[in-house]
Amino acid sequence: MTDLPHRAVTRSAKLASLPLGFAGRTAIGLGRRLGGASAEIVTREIQQRTADQIFKVLGELKGGAMKLGQALSIFEAALPPEFTEPYRATLTRLQDAAPPLPAASVHRVLAEQLGDEWRDNFVEFDDHPTAAASIGQVHRAVWHDGRTVAVKIQYPGAGKALLSDFNQLSRLGKLFGVILPGLDIKPLLNELKERVAEELDYLNEAEAQHAFAQEFMDDPDFCVPDVIAANEQILVTEWMDGTPLSKIITDGSQEDRDRAGLQLVRFLFCSPARVGLLHADPHPGNFRVLEDGRLGVLDFGAVNRLPEGYPPMFGKLTRIFNQGDMESVVRGLRDEGFIRPHIEVDVDALRSFLAPYLEPTQVEEFTFTREWLRHQAVAVADLRPTNVVRQLNLPPSYVLIHRVHAAGVGVLCQLGATARFRDEAIRWVPGFADDDPGEPEGTVLAAS
Repeated sequence: MTDLPHRAVTRSAKLASLPLGFAGRTAIGLGRRLGGASAEIVTREIQQRTADQIFKVLGELKGGAMKLGQALSIFEAALPPEFTEPYRATLTRLQDAAPPLPAASVHRVLAEQLGDEWRDNFVEFDDHPTAAASIGQVHRAVWHDGRTVAVKIQYPGAGKALLSDFNQLSRLGKLFGVILPGLDIKPLLNELKERVAEELDYLNEAEAQHAFAQEFMDDPDFCVPDVIAANEQILVTEWMDGTPLSKIITDGSQEDRDRAGLQLVRFLFCSPARVGLLHADPHPGNFRVLEDGRLGVLDFGAVNRLPEGYPPMFGKLTRIFNQGDMESVVRGLRDEGFIRPHIEVDVDALRSFLAPYLEPTQVEEFTFTREWLRHQAVAVADLRPTNVVRQLNLPPSYVLIHRVHAAGVGVLCQLGATARFRDEAIRWVPGFADDDPGEPEGTVLAAS
């Protein structure tokens, strides 16, 4: 089929070009050093070119390479915008222009998964997909009992292509260490591979979506369509109409955008406490605003299983930071694996980096703007070794949480939403509003 990645030999060649390119740049750099160029200049040039090639190759591929590229995009602020902007454009083009699976191939998949009499399940079936993504596409249909449904069909061979990419990428650890020396890439790759393997099994997605649908049934704020039928590669759910969040971003009133932003934050914060799961793909395409004002949520292929809710350390470190105790923050980040044992960080630089991102938790009302987000990116877009972002690690257990927060902030800035976001953290994030026994009562509110 046309949508899945190129033939295996072509994909392997692209990925193999990464370490070869790095070896060549290192040799050239040694030559420049011998010619009198400073070590800092040569190192920075190697880092810049390595970053450029990594994002270019990952952006050209789909499957696991694309998934890794999306995960690494949370570190974009540490890289020069002249590299990351073309990379983002490539990813967007791939996501938006995924060619649909031909009708004959769709029918073949349905016959393989549901049997030759698959049409007996449907009164109607629209051969033209309503949405297409990297591993599957969605069709509108009418179920045999008259309900309008969404039928999600996985592309043939999607799983093999994804897992093959991760096997290739696991050999590139040293390369990522060049541009992000604080990052331990191997466990990160293993975690991503396990989560992607879960996404490939639509039974996992069905289980997660049903849990959300049951918890939020008749909820005043949220709507999740329930599952009707599923197997490993076909998922049939209730159909949900509504205004796409992307439309609210471009055409919604300020009131609409503020409400949608607050609902998004509430959904992401309350879900681990109420469902034990975190929706891990919060981009605008997965949300609808219903006529009654509720926020409709789609696509539960990527979820983070948090049966105990958010890790308490997440809220606790935010609270301690807001109180100004940076020594405890650094110690906590080390304990959680965000700062590896051999890495030393500048405490003041770390405080300066974290402060803007935690600002929404310090004030009663906050406005997310594109300008605010750009300012954060510019402030740390520096490849020098002193850039604290490059010294930080991403522990595997926080991969999806970090992905959700980065993506969620991006959506909030697109919305330009103003709301009492801090109240949601107080209500739903463990440790955020809890005073330790040794802390004076009311310290958090006073410091905020």
